[in-house]
Amino acid sequence: MDNAVYASLTRQSGLMQEMRAIANNIANASTTGFRREGVVFSEYMVPLGNGGETLAMAHVRGRMVDLQPGGMTQTGGTYDLAIDGDGFFMVQTPQGNRLTRAGAFLSNAEGEIVNADGYPLLDDGQAPIAVPPGTRNLGIAPDGTVSADGQPVGRVGVFANPDPADLRHVAGTLFEAGANPEPVENPIVRQGFLEESNVEPVTEVARMIEVQRAYELGQSFLDQEDKRIRQAISSLTR
Repeated sequence: MDNAVYASLTRQSGLMQEMRAIANNIANASTTGFRREGVVFSEYMVPLGNGGETLAMAHVRGRMVDLQPGGMTQTGGTYDLAIDGDGFFMVQTPQGNRLTRAGAFLSNAEGEIVNADGYPLLDDGQAPIAVPPGTRNLGIAPDGTVSADGQPVGRVGVFANPDPADLRHVAGTLFEAGANPEPVENPIVRQGFLEESNVEPVTEVARMIEVQRAYELGQSFLDQEDKRIRQAISSLTR
């Protein structure tokens, strides 16, 4: 196979992965706390024989998470929380603690504050937060302190942004950090608010069109190369 075909195939594979990432962003443009993702490309050189010549190949190294905050929507919900600034909430899952910006929480039968999947919200010591039975008035201060009928019962943990390269998207709005994140010293938590997705649909659609056109050009080149190779083989076998 021609070297140009090898290079084009690696490019096509990368463009396909980028298309999937863009489609996922668009699908979650209205998902609370969703973080936009982009594909990171790298170029590496492949040696060709012993003559010192090389071939440039494209490679997708992974996805980079966009940590820019989204807008805030006021809901008035007692358990709806949004982080004003940097940081993540932390929830406890069967696979380990996970980070999230999605602050739509509720209370379960045990009095724990949990997300929609039932995963407990953790405090700044990475322990679940429980609300005493019979609590009539639950307040959450801007510093994250949780008060039940005026009595503090815990503090919502807000953890520092990890390196985006170490942040791995595992499911929905949940992320796994490569290292154990540290609590933010002076967080700002807004009770009764939810953070919107940070996806800009118009920008994503425009990028999708660009990627699709690039993919179509690459496919056209591969089709032409296939035709050329077939003609060359046909001429040599006559």
